[in-house]
Amino acid sequence: MNLFSPVTFGDLRLPNRLVMAPLTRSRSGVDGVPGDMVVEYYRQRASMGLLTSEGVYPSFAGQGFVRQPGLVTDAQIAGWRRVTDAVHADGGRIIAQIMHAGRVTHSGTTGGREVVGPSAVAVDGYTHSYTGKLPYPVPHALETAELPGIVEEFVQASRNAIEAGFDGVELHGANGYLLHEFLAPSANQRTDAYGDSPENRARFVIETVAAVASAVGAGRTWLRISPEHNVQGALESDPVQTLATYSALVDGIAPLGLAGLSILHKDPSGTLVQELRTRFGGSVLLNTGFGTITTLQDALAVAGNGWADAVVVGRPALANPDLVRRWEEGLPLNEPNPSTFYSAGVEGYTDYPFWAN
Repeated sequence: MNLFSPVTFGDLRLPNRLVMAPLTRSRSGVDGVPGDMVVEYYRQRASMGLLTSEGVYPSFAGQGFVRQPGLVTDAQIAGWRRVTDAVHADGGRIIAQIMHAGRVTHSGTTGGREVVGPSAVAVDGYTHSYTGKLPYPVPHALETAELPGIVEEFVQASRNAIEAGFDGVELHGANGYLLHEFLAPSANQRTDAYGDSPENRARFVIETVAAVASAVGAGRTWLRISPEHNVQGALESDPVQTLATYSALVDGIAPLGLAGLSILHKDPSGTLVQELRTRFGGSVLLNTGFGTITTLQDALAVAGNGWADAVVVGRPALANPDLVRRWEEGLPLNEPNPSTFYSAGVEGYTDYPFWAN
């Protein structure tokens, strides 16, 4: 597989196999409306094979970060329409990552709304809210009868994304947020049909993905997962249970004919990742690092060994709007500035230079 060759994912034909990861940037203000800065940021990176938006909340209770964009209000939808129009005008493709933070938030971020999760188990640690640094609260354990309403939030946000001009949606089932919380035994201590066994832990995610695929089309629906990532209290420390849970998940979504399955895992060639890829049977994207930076060598290894159909790249794309050209031509890279990852201005956001020649 050539990293710079075209590939088809569901309804989308991509010019290359480099996909920009969903990257939290916190530039959309208290109202969650993407503005001029956000438009320019995504437009600059339109040469990537596919852009994935930062996590966008599907309901006010699902907001996880300060200044995070949403897909709830008319103004938010209109703001994203400006983003997608700009990306498309420059020949790019962009999907929206729909992210419900679950228990990884605080009422100080959600405007006083109740924090929810699969079980009444808090994340150990602190969050940065609009009212300061606060400990994570014990979430309200969602009742079985409440779950269809959460599914509908994902469905409506996905419809809103299509209305806003996105080419598809990626459901965030990774990194310890709500969908991942149902998969992880440490966060999911339920004894109903949505917990207590690998098949039951996978059930809510399968139902959510199926509902979204039905609403906006399977060819425009992706799912992102991060098995064994062990962040934000979503611990998957038993390899046998983890394989069983994610096998049940993938077996449940494989018949849907999704556009793609995006897997974040440090061992792209390992048994778990490749077993899930085989079970899925469709197009798979791989992200080889969360705490580490994906290098060109990492990406070439994934492509050259055929471990996936595309490579998801985070910080190199953040700091290099023309990453595809730089990697293809062997040009030096800009270095990302971590101190500006979550700040509010253009510094470290839209001011990374393109290659001059």
